[in-house]
Amino acid sequence: MREQNYDIKNIAEQFAFEGTFIEARPFGSGHINDTFVAHYKKSDDMMHRYILQRINHEVFKKPEEMMHNIAHITNHLKNKIVGNGGDSYRETLNLIFTREGKNFHKCPQENYWRAFVFIEGAKTYEVVADKKHMHSAGCAVGQFHRMLKDFHIQTLHETIEDFHNTQKRYDDFISAVDADDVGRVAHVKDEINFATTRSTDASIISNSIESGDIPISVAHNDTKFNNIMIDNTTGAGLCLIDLDTVMPGSVLFDFGDAIRSGTNTAHECEKDLTKVSFDIGLFEQFTKGFFENAQGTLSPVEIDLLAFSARLITLETGVRFLTDYIQGDIYFKINCNTHNLDRARVQFEMVAQMEKQSQSMQEIVCKYAR
Repeated sequence: MREQNYDIKNIAEQFAFEGTFIEARPFGSGHINDTFVAHYKKSDDMMHRYILQRINHEVFKKPEEMMHNIAHITNHLKNKIVGNGGDSYRETLNLIFTREGKNFHKCPQENYWRAFVFIEGAKTYEVVADKKHMHSAGCAVGQFHRMLKDFHIQTLHETIEDFHNTQKRYDDFISAVDADDVGRVAHVKDEINFATTRSTDASIISNSIESGDIPISVAHNDTKFNNIMIDNTTGAGLCLIDLDTVMPGSVLFDFGDAIRSGTNTAHECEKDLTKVSFDIGLFEQFTKGFFENAQGTLSPVEIDLLAFSARLITLETGVRFLTDYIQGDIYFKINCNTHNLDRARVQFEMVAQMEKQSQSMQEIVCKYAR
């Protein structure tokens, strides 16, 4: 594993952690960054944990700007949480600064590192284990948007250009198909056809944003279900993690991505598509929780496009996985040669099932948006 090449102890010592370093282990299942949990022993002999993470600067080409966004967003959230009488150490991420007072460390190997307080007594899930967790996730995403409604969005940088510009994702996909650099196109004709026959959906949200019908707002942009911390005891949705892509965007991106991942009854890379199912009951749970906290923050156009956004972001994600497979797996981490193709097929199966239940999805949104 490439993580073994890092001198984790030396890197950890650059941050203002409390106590004595004991060990650090790989942690989580992220596709982009390398994440470790660092164990420290304090003077009271109690063990404490921190998250230590290498930022993938090949994906996030301006790490300083990304960390600027995270620092400002988390500070804003902490002020809101404290003002509401909440626990700011559990309801948002908390950065640990370096001993020089910076929010990141750049090591001699040109890698960028950052650190966070470990949120104890909570965890994330790859697949929904309890339907109340989906309701809690909806509450967490709704609260995230409500608390950031008054954030000065002009202070944020764009961490990945055109991240949820679905039309641009389609253009990149077509270019990859035409180039066929590693000779994989002939083996994925069915998947290519599935994506191309739905290309007219690609510009619907982006065109509405450009026209001003949908307002620009702070968006997390990567609200898949395993980026939402769930309290181990209460089952409440505590906070959103993985803030790398927080930047100007749309609430539709976050609603859509959460539905894409949370309503899938199977794992993201399931090979047996008969196990993949869009659970409309989980869709309703999330939608209910979302509107409990986001009520009054959405425009009529945003509400009208919420159900569609779930299908669109799922389609976009499938196109991204398929594009990466066709290009030779250059973006997402993979565990086998067909990993990205398996992921794409799961997303496309979810799209097909959402299409069959689109009317019911729209009715659920209308029910809770009243």
